[in-house]
Amino acid sequence: MPDMSHLTIPDLAGKAVLITGASTGIGAALALAFAAQGAKIGVHYNSSLEKAEAVVRQIEEAGGRAILVKAEAGSTAEMAAAVAATAQAFGRLDGLINNAGGMVGRTLYQDMSDAYYDQVMDLNARSVVMTAQAAIPHLKINGGFIINTTSVAARNGASNGAGLYGSSKAFVSNVTRGMAKELIPFDIRVNAVAPGVIETPFHERYSTEAQLKAQLATIPAARLGVSEDCVGAYLFLASKQLSGYMIGQTLEVNGGQLMP
Repeated sequence: MPDMSHLTIPDLAGKAVLITGASTGIGAALALAFAAQGAKIGVHYNSSLEKAEAVVRQIEEAGGRAILVKAEAGSTAEMAAAVAATAQAFGRLDGLINNAGGMVGRTLYQDMSDAYYDQVMDLNARSVVMTAQAAIPHLKINGGFIINTTSVAARNGASNGAGLYGSSKAFVSNVTRGMAKELIPFDIRVNAVAPGVIETPFHERYSTEAQLKAQLATIPAARLGVSEDCVGAYLFLASKQLSGYMIGQTLEVNGGQLMP
Protein backbone atom coordinates (compact mmCIF):
# COMPACT_ATOMS: atom_id res chain seq x y z
CA MET A 1 0.00 0.00 0.00
CA PRO A 2 1.48 3.39 -0.98
CA ASP A 3 2.63 5.57 1.95
CA MET A 4 1.73 9.20 1.29
CA SER A 5 1.98 10.37 4.90
CA HIS A 6 4.94 12.64 4.09
CA LEU A 7 3.60 13.96 0.78
CA THR A 8 2.92 17.71 0.72
CA ILE A 9 1.11 19.51 -2.11
CA PRO A 10 0.99 23.16 -1.03
CA ASP A 11 -1.67 24.40 -3.44
CA LEU A 12 -4.32 22.00 -2.07
CA ALA A 13 -4.26 23.46 1.45
CA GLY A 14 -7.42 25.40 2.24
CA LYS A 15 -9.30 24.19 -0.84
CA ALA A 16 -12.93 23.16 -0.40
CA VAL A 17 -13.63 19.88 -2.19
CA LEU A 18 -16.81 17.83 -2.54
CA ILE A 19 -16.09 14.12 -3.00
CA THR A 20 -19.09 12.06 -4.03
CA GLY A 21 -19.31 8.44 -2.92
CA ALA A 22 -16.87 9.17 -0.10
CA SER A 23 -18.08 6.78 2.59
CA THR A 24 -16.15 3.70 1.42
CA GLY A 25 -13.53 2.49 -1.02
CA ILE A 26 -11.72 4.95 -3.27
CA GLY A 27 -13.89 7.87 -2.16
CA ALA A 28 -13.08 7.36 1.52
CA ALA A 29 -9.37 7.08 0.73
CA LEU A 30 -9.59 10.31 -1.25
CA ALA A 31 -11.38 12.16 1.54
CA LEU A 32 -8.66 11.24 4.01
CA ALA A 33 -5.84 12.03 1.57
CA PHE A 34 -7.18 15.44 0.54
CA ALA A 35 -7.89 16.34 4.16
CA ALA A 36 -4.29 15.41 5.00
CA GLN A 37 -3.24 18.06 2.47
CA GLY A 38 -5.28 20.67 4.36
CA ALA A 39 -8.33 20.62 2.11
CA LYS A 40 -11.83 20.96 3.57
CA ILE A 41 -13.98 18.04 2.54
CA GLY A 42 -17.63 17.51 1.77
CA VAL A 43 -18.05 13.78 2.44
CA HIS A 44 -20.97 12.68 0.30
CA TYR A 45 -22.85 9.47 1.00
CA ASN A 46 -26.28 8.01 0.41
CA SER A 47 -26.95 4.92 2.53
CA SER A 48 -23.67 4.27 4.37
CA LEU A 49 -24.13 6.78 7.16
CA GLU A 50 -21.98 5.06 9.79
CA LYS A 51 -19.06 4.64 7.42
CA ALA A 52 -19.35 8.26 6.26
CA GLU A 53 -19.41 9.40 9.88
CA ALA A 54 -16.26 7.38 10.51
CA VAL A 55 -14.49 9.16 7.64
CA VAL A 56 -15.49 12.58 8.98
CA ARG A 57 -14.47 11.61 12.49
CA GLN A 58 -11.06 10.44 11.31
CA ILE A 59 -10.51 13.72 9.44
CA GLU A 60 -11.55 15.81 12.43
CA GLU A 61 -9.43 13.81 14.87
CA ALA A 62 -6.43 14.59 12.65
CA GLY A 63 -7.23 18.30 12.85
CA GLY A 64 -9.00 18.66 9.51
CA ARG A 65 -12.42 19.95 8.51
CA ALA A 66 -15.17 17.88 6.94
CA ILE A 67 -18.95 17.78 6.72
CA LEU A 68 -21.42 15.02 5.95
CA VAL A 69 -23.52 15.49 2.82
CA LYS A 70 -26.34 13.03 2.12
CA ALA A 71 -27.82 12.74 -1.36
CA GLU A 72 -29.00 10.18 -3.89
CA ALA A 73 -26.37 10.32 -6.63
CA GLY A 74 -28.89 9.82 -9.42
CA SER A 75 -31.08 12.72 -8.27
CA THR A 76 -30.31 16.07 -9.88
CA ALA A 77 -32.03 18.01 -7.10
CA GLU A 78 -30.34 16.15 -4.26
CA MET A 79 -26.87 16.44 -5.76
CA ALA A 80 -27.38 20.15 -6.40
CA ALA A 81 -28.30 20.50 -2.74
CA ALA A 82 -25.13 18.60 -1.77
CA VAL A 83 -23.02 21.01 -3.81
CA ALA A 84 -24.76 24.01 -2.26
CA ALA A 85 -24.35 22.62 1.27
CA THR A 86 -20.61 22.11 0.78
CA ALA A 87 -20.08 25.58 -0.68
CA GLN A 88 -22.10 27.16 2.11
CA ALA A 89 -20.29 25.28 4.87
CA PHE A 90 -16.84 26.32 3.68
CA GLY A 91 -17.68 29.63 2.02
CA ARG A 92 -16.39 28.43 -1.34
CA LEU A 93 -16.01 25.41 -3.60
CA ASP A 94 -12.71 24.75 -5.34
CA GLY A 95 -13.03 21.17 -6.48
CA LEU A 96 -15.47 18.40 -7.29
CA ILE A 97 -14.55 14.74 -7.48
CA ASN A 98 -17.35 12.78 -9.15
CA ASN A 99 -16.61 9.40 -7.62
CA ALA A 100 -20.09 8.03 -6.85
CA GLY A 101 -21.09 5.12 -9.05
CA GLY A 102 -21.78 1.44 -9.17
CA MET A 103 -22.71 -1.54 -11.24
CA VAL A 104 -26.20 -1.95 -9.71
CA GLY A 105 -26.08 -5.61 -10.75
CA ARG A 106 -24.65 -7.93 -13.38
CA THR A 107 -27.23 -8.09 -16.17
CA LEU A 108 -26.70 -9.21 -19.75
CA TYR A 109 -27.77 -6.84 -22.52
CA GLN A 110 -30.36 -9.38 -23.64
CA ASP A 111 -31.95 -9.39 -20.20
CA MET A 112 -31.91 -5.75 -19.08
CA SER A 113 -35.05 -3.73 -18.50
CA ASP A 114 -35.75 -0.04 -18.92
CA ALA A 115 -35.68 0.32 -15.14
CA TYR A 116 -32.23 -1.28 -14.92
CA TYR A 117 -30.93 0.91 -17.73
CA ASP A 118 -32.22 4.06 -16.04
CA GLN A 119 -30.75 3.10 -12.68
CA VAL A 120 -27.27 2.38 -14.07
CA MET A 121 -27.17 5.48 -16.26
CA ASP A 122 -28.58 7.80 -13.61
CA LEU A 123 -26.06 6.61 -11.03
CA ASN A 124 -22.98 6.66 -13.26
CA ALA A 125 -23.72 9.18 -16.01
CA ARG A 126 -26.44 11.62 -15.01
CA SER A 127 -24.81 12.12 -11.60
CA VAL A 128 -21.54 13.30 -13.18
CA VAL A 129 -23.19 15.77 -15.54
CA MET A 130 -25.71 17.24 -13.14
CA THR A 131 -23.41 17.44 -10.11
CA ALA A 132 -20.86 19.22 -12.26
CA GLN A 133 -23.56 21.54 -13.57
CA ALA A 134 -24.42 22.54 -10.01
CA ALA A 135 -20.75 23.03 -9.11
CA ILE A 136 -19.74 25.13 -12.12
CA PRO A 137 -21.07 28.51 -10.87
CA HIS A 138 -19.09 28.07 -7.63
CA LEU A 139 -15.94 26.91 -9.42
CA LYS A 140 -16.05 29.86 -11.80
CA ILE A 141 -15.49 32.27 -8.91
CA ASN A 142 -11.88 31.31 -8.23
CA GLY A 143 -11.20 28.59 -10.81
CA GLY A 144 -10.80 25.02 -9.73
CA PHE A 145 -11.01 21.42 -10.83
CA ILE A 146 -13.37 18.56 -11.59
CA ILE A 147 -12.08 14.99 -11.54
CA ASN A 148 -14.39 12.26 -12.80
CA THR A 149 -13.98 8.60 -11.89
CA THR A 150 -14.32 6.42 -14.95
CA SER A 151 -13.07 2.81 -15.20
CA VAL A 152 -10.93 0.36 -17.11
CA ALA A 153 -14.32 -1.01 -18.19
CA ALA A 154 -14.86 2.15 -20.23
CA ARG A 155 -12.16 0.94 -22.64
CA ASN A 156 -12.56 -2.83 -22.66
CA GLY A 157 -16.37 -3.07 -22.79
CA ALA A 158 -16.55 -5.05 -19.53
CA SER A 159 -18.00 -8.58 -19.38
CA ASN A 160 -20.09 -10.97 -17.31
CA GLY A 161 -23.12 -8.71 -17.25
CA ALA A 162 -21.19 -5.49 -16.57
CA GLY A 163 -21.52 -4.17 -20.11
CA LEU A 164 -23.91 -1.32 -19.40
CA TYR A 165 -21.77 -0.24 -16.44
CA GLY A 166 -18.74 -0.11 -18.74
CA SER A 167 -20.71 1.86 -21.30
CA SER A 168 -21.86 4.34 -18.68
CA LYS A 169 -18.22 4.86 -17.72
CA ALA A 170 -17.28 5.37 -21.38
CA PHE A 171 -19.87 8.14 -21.33
CA VAL A 172 -18.08 9.64 -18.33
CA SER A 173 -14.74 9.49 -20.15
CA ASN A 174 -16.12 11.41 -23.12
CA VAL A 175 -18.02 13.88 -20.95
CA THR A 176 -14.68 14.61 -19.31
CA ARG A 177 -13.19 15.65 -22.64
CA GLY A 178 -16.14 17.78 -23.70
CA MET A 179 -16.48 19.39 -20.29
CA ALA A 180 -12.75 20.14 -20.23
CA LYS A 181 -12.97 22.14 -23.46
CA GLU A 182 -16.01 24.05 -22.25
CA LEU A 183 -14.68 24.96 -18.82
CA ILE A 184 -10.96 25.68 -19.27
CA PRO A 185 -11.69 29.30 -20.31
CA PHE A 186 -12.96 29.76 -16.75
CA ASP A 187 -9.80 28.22 -15.27
CA ILE A 188 -11.67 25.05 -14.37
CA ARG A 189 -9.56 22.01 -15.22
CA VAL A 190 -11.45 18.78 -15.93
CA ASN A 191 -9.72 15.39 -15.99
CA ALA A 192 -10.50 11.80 -15.02
CA VAL A 193 -9.06 8.75 -13.33
CA ALA A 194 -9.79 5.23 -14.56
CA PRO A 195 -9.21 2.65 -11.81
CA GLY A 196 -8.71 -0.98 -12.77
CA VAL A 197 -9.68 -3.88 -10.52
CA ILE A 198 -9.57 -2.37 -7.05
CA GLU A 199 -10.41 -4.30 -3.89
CA THR A 200 -13.37 -2.27 -2.59
CA PRO A 201 -16.95 -3.01 -1.50
CA PHE A 202 -17.81 -2.68 -5.21
CA HIS A 203 -16.14 -6.00 -6.06
CA GLU A 204 -17.15 -7.59 -2.76
CA ARG A 205 -20.73 -7.07 -3.91
CA TYR A 206 -20.55 -7.75 -7.63
CA SER A 207 -17.60 -10.05 -8.35
CA THR A 208 -17.08 -13.68 -7.42
CA GLU A 209 -13.75 -15.07 -6.27
CA ALA A 210 -13.40 -16.85 -9.60
CA GLN A 211 -14.01 -13.64 -11.54
CA LEU A 212 -11.39 -11.79 -9.51
CA LYS A 213 -8.87 -14.60 -10.03
CA ALA A 214 -9.46 -14.41 -13.78
CA GLN A 215 -8.88 -10.66 -13.68
CA LEU A 216 -5.74 -11.08 -11.61
CA ALA A 217 -4.23 -13.31 -14.29
CA THR A 218 -4.40 -10.37 -16.75
CA ILE A 219 -2.62 -7.85 -14.49
CA PRO A 220 1.17 -7.54 -14.98
CA ALA A 221 1.58 -6.13 -11.46
CA ALA A 222 0.39 -9.54 -10.24
CA ARG A 223 -1.97 -8.14 -7.62
CA LEU A 224 -5.33 -6.46 -7.38
CA GLY A 225 -5.29 -2.77 -6.55
CA VAL A 226 -6.33 -1.13 -3.30
CA SER A 227 -8.04 2.22 -2.88
CA GLU A 228 -4.83 3.92 -1.81
CA ASP A 229 -3.24 3.00 -5.16
CA CYS A 230 -5.60 5.49 -6.80
CA VAL A 231 -5.07 8.43 -4.46
CA GLY A 232 -1.91 9.82 -6.05
CA ALA A 233 -3.55 10.26 -9.45
CA TYR A 234 -6.37 12.36 -7.99
CA LEU A 235 -4.02 14.50 -5.88
CA PHE A 236 -1.87 15.10 -8.94
CA LEU A 237 -4.81 16.15 -11.12
CA ALA A 238 -6.24 18.38 -8.39
CA SER A 239 -3.01 20.34 -8.08
CA LYS A 240 -2.66 23.12 -10.62
CA GLN A 241 0.97 23.36 -9.60
CA LEU A 242 1.60 19.76 -10.67
CA SER A 243 -0.81 19.27 -13.58
CA GLY A 244 -1.93 22.71 -14.72
CA TYR A 245 -1.39 21.90 -18.41
CA MET A 246 -3.31 18.62 -18.30
CA ILE A 247 -6.79 19.16 -19.71
CA GLY A 248 -9.35 16.46 -20.55
CA GLN A 249 -6.99 13.58 -19.76
CA THR A 250 -7.68 10.21 -18.15
CA LEU A 251 -5.06 8.63 -15.92
CA GLU A 252 -5.21 4.82 -16.00
CA VAL A 253 -4.53 3.13 -12.65
CA ASN A 254 -4.76 -0.58 -13.35
CA GLY A 255 -1.48 -2.37 -12.63
CA GLY A 256 -0.76 -2.66 -16.34
CA GLN A 257 -3.94 -4.55 -17.15
CA LEU A 258 -4.67 -2.10 -19.94
CA MET A 259 -2.03 0.04 -21.66
CA PRO A 260 -3.89 2.31 -24.09
